[in-house]
Amino acid sequence: MTTNPASAPVVSVTPADGLIDEPRRIVVSGLAPDELVAISARTVRAGGVLWYSQATFMADADGVVDLTRDAPVGGDYAEISAMGLIWSQKPVDSNSQELFPDDVMQPLKTALTAETAAGVKAEGALLQRLAAEGVERQEIREDGLVGTLFTPAGPGPHPVVVVLNGSGGGINEPRGALYASHGYQAFALGYFKAPGLSPFITETPLEYLETGLNWAHRTLKPRDGFVAVAGQSRGGELSLLLGATFPDLISAVIAYVPGAMVHGAQGAGDPARGGWQGVTWTRGGEPLTHLWQDNKAVHWHPWGGDAPPTRHHSVFFEGLKDTDLAARSRIPIENTKAAVLLVSGRDDRAWPSSLYSKMVVSTLNRHDHPHLVRHLDFDDAGHAINLPFVPSTQLSREHPVSKVPYTNGGTPSGNARADEGSWRGVLAFLDELTRPAG
Repeated sequence: MTTNPASAPVVSVTPADGLIDEPRRIVVSGLAPDELVAISARTVRAGGVLWYSQATFMADADGVVDLTRDAPVGGDYAEISAMGLIWSQKPVDSNSQELFPDDVMQPLKTALTAETAAGVKAEGALLQRLAAEGVERQEIREDGLVGTLFTPAGPGPHPVVVVLNGSGGGINEPRGALYASHGYQAFALGYFKAPGLSPFITETPLEYLETGLNWAHRTLKPRDGFVAVAGQSRGGELSLLLGATFPDLISAVIAYVPGAMVHGAQGAGDPARGGWQGVTWTRGGEPLTHLWQDNKAVHWHPWGGDAPPTRHHSVFFEGLKDTDLAARSRIPIENTKAAVLLVSGRDDRAWPSSLYSKMVVSTLNRHDHPHLVRHLDFDDAGHAINLPFVPSTQLSREHPVSKVPYTNGGTPSGNARADEGSWRGVLAFLDELTRPAG
């Protein structure tokens, strides 16, 4: 190792302050040629939990390390990645799964430390914001709805995106804030496990979501009447279902790692109302047929508290073998009048989102769907495709409702690429649909 006590490293970040989806250029200069430098990243996320990563680099002949150009020689990631120090972070002394700040209107601050073998240190920092300047946040408690509205800066009218969470429930404020930062009115709508709502997904009435869509049209007065629904996992299933059920209310469906079938309540189910095999969605007070409803092919499931398989999605392949039930529980997506964007990971181990997305595309193609259909399918990505430039290291998790462990799949690197690629694809999709003519 080359040492130079006179070296005075300098950490620079460009830009130092920006939206969370903005890549940064992190450079350490002032090193000796070939000198080794360890760079660490510390971020305090929700609940005050510290997340940490570290990687070691060798300076070039000019004494410079540039993370957009240089791969680490050791550490928590092993490729050229400008934001590798962010996506390779893990929580310190915690099993926290929360990647965002407690208050989405406040930035995440990451402290960077570069240290040479001689113990010489240099500090830097970067700020990641979900809410751009001028974005406003408003809690909505109207018409029985529980959600949060994010309004972009500048005069309207704006297109609208209704944001739905997955089987963890709650209100997806981080995505809502970031959509608003890109010019969309974003209504992050809770439908269970939110204030005043059921703690379980079981028997969620589609009329509640219909009320939310009508509220968005009536109250938000979207530009050109454009209202998209965007959700992930169970929220992706729900987004497709809403597009098929209320075609006149929805202009676009964005379905992250979705199901193409109606499923039972699974890990978010109420144990007192059927648990895993309970009804998830109702309409007119009647349950929608789902894939676990007396399925003739399935004799096990992954939510019983036993040691889970590494691929929960195996049970879904078993479920599809009951072809009559699968046909009755299929979401009739051909009924939608919306443009459709599907996002999936080819190594999704929670359920087969890649297969499900292909089923949706095939159905739309067979019915000569006249609107835009796009499928973004990512190698080495699992179920937890997120916003760009957040930690992607938690491949195994505990379900927030059932507390049963499961595996998302993918690799940290593959998930990070899917995080960024999917978000760029979503913004391009929405821009193509909402760009003013001329």
